[in-house]
Amino acid sequence: VFGLLLWWHSGGFPQSAQEHSWLAVLSYGQAWWVLFDILGLGVFGGFYIVPLYALIQSRTAENERARVIAANNILNALFMVVSAIVSILLLSVAKLSIPELFLVVSLLNIAVNTYIFKIVPEFTMRFMIWLLSHSMYRVEHRNLELIPDEGAALLVCNHVSFVDALLIGGAVRRPIRFVMYYKIYRLPVLNFIFRTAGAIPIAGRHEDIQIYEKAFMRIAQYLKEGELVCIFPEGKLTADGEINEFRSGLTRILEQTPVPVIPMALQGLWGSFFSRDPNKGIFHRIWSRVVLVAGEPVAVEAATPEQLQARVGVLRGSVR
Repeated sequence: VFGLLLWWHSGGFPQSAQEHSWLAVLSYGQAWWVLFDILGLGVFGGFYIVPLYALIQSRTAENERARVIAANNILNALFMVVSAIVSILLLSVAKLSIPELFLVVSLLNIAVNTYIFKIVPEFTMRFMIWLLSHSMYRVEHRNLELIPDEGAALLVCNHVSFVDALLIGGAVRRPIRFVMYYKIYRLPVLNFIFRTAGAIPIAGRHEDIQIYEKAFMRIAQYLKEGELVCIFPEGKLTADGEINEFRSGLTRILEQTPVPVIPMALQGLWGSFFSRDPNKGIFHRIWSRVVLVAGEPVAVEAATPEQLQARVGVLRGSVR
């Protein structure tokens, strides 16, 4: 975006400005916009590079870290040479101006990002969800390292508000397949987000038996493929801030695909605009602290609805 803005703001910049000092150049109002665009390029270059190196160091095995960083540096050097050659060709052979070069590079970045979104859309969605959830609340995470980095697991959590899935999806670093009520899944605009994130629509058995059965088939499929699936065993939002009884669908899932169960709890959402608190206000608890806490994995043999409800209750504590 800042590359496109740089091209736009550089158009028609007076050539005579090259003969003046930098203070004289800054006397042109247009120069401040160009300066702002260059600053944006630098800042968001850092937004890309710094997390990338942090990711390499945190996710790579210690005995392989030096080799991975070295390989990354070699690839960086290779592509800097390639980009320099391409830039020379565009500037000399194609006779592009420098602002037009930034235009071409920016359009190429848009094309690459579109391709990335096409092959792994859930990561883009999770980033947007993270931005949305963290702009509404101050989200604190506790013990999320108990969620396995690889392999299947079933996450169970209390259901306090309409944004529970957003908060969990934005906090856990692995993609999660959420099971949600089919009428919410079908909402216009939001349906695109839910489909992209691989959400699983479910209906009550008495409402639509086909949707109900298909949901359990998809849950089993995701778990067999080593994915994380999150369910809200209460089956509905709490109407009083307390945890409702966990339903038996949880048992059916574990009978079909025995996997570890991770109990989780959300604290601090009751009374927010997205809860069913009758005394809530539009701006009540906006930017308040919300805590997502995970507990120790529970073996399949001990993962009864009653036991898991008790564990989630302990994790939530007295904070609703």
